[in-house]
Amino acid sequence: MSDMKNKRVLVTGSGTGLGQGIALEFARQGAAVAVHYSHSAKGAEATVKQIVEAGGRAAAFKADFRETAPIRTLAREAVAFLGGLDVLVNNAGITMNRPFEKTTVEQFDTLYAVNVRAPYFMSQALVPDLEKSKGVIINIASIHAFRAYIEHTVYAGTRGAIVTFTRNLAIELAPRGIRVVGLAPGAVPIPSHFKSMPGVDMEKSIREFGKCIPSGFAGTPRDVGEIAVFLASSSARYIVGQTLVADGGTTALMHFGGDFKQPMTAQFGQGYVPGV
Repeated sequence: MSDMKNKRVLVTGSGTGLGQGIALEFARQGAAVAVHYSHSAKGAEATVKQIVEAGGRAAAFKADFRETAPIRTLAREAVAFLGGLDVLVNNAGITMNRPFEKTTVEQFDTLYAVNVRAPYFMSQALVPDLEKSKGVIINIASIHAFRAYIEHTVYAGTRGAIVTFTRNLAIELAPRGIRVVGLAPGAVPIPSHFKSMPGVDMEKSIREFGKCIPSGFAGTPRDVGEIAVFLASSSARYIVGQTLVADGGTTALMHFGGDFKQPMTAQFGQGYVPGV
């Protein structure tokens, strides 16, 4: 599947969580990786160390996406290190749950700056390099773009913006040989999710949570990384402007239908469908 050997990849927000899983998987497939982080220096350094010790090539770069200047600086530094660019993965993002009426302007602006403005202008800064390589932009969204959840009006809005941005950017850049796609993961528990839940057994919680997903398990950062590698590969060359949902069946399920593991007790279609 993979043709990532010697490809040059920048993964934003790759010091921890999904981004780390994506960066590691690209490296496993032979790519050189620029690892970006904002606050997770230790995580970024650990990611780079793991790649280098496995015989790969990687370096860590810090940039605070709440401002625009560091975005362009990161773009220049990453390209200089990699010697060009084949794949940009716009993964960096922050989340927040907050009641609608208690959300402040500062909170709103912070999430939109990191989650929407940063990938917009990062992509813009790297278009010349991606045009040279006929490269790929992968925008990481979320199933929050497609399903509602309490106290997520701001975060979900940013994820919906990324899905729409992906579709429109793909049409604009396709004539220049740049392919743009999106990836919307479902539940992928990571250690940082449990910082706000002291005393919770993480492994047990993940197992129990997975039982609520049709797949029977929650996703992992490596799952997301493997899908990202596929989307960046020539095997996915005919996927343009679409956002692939990878959620174990979460958004495919009608939640008002009861327990999906049990057969339905009601029988619809009686009197007008033969044999029912």
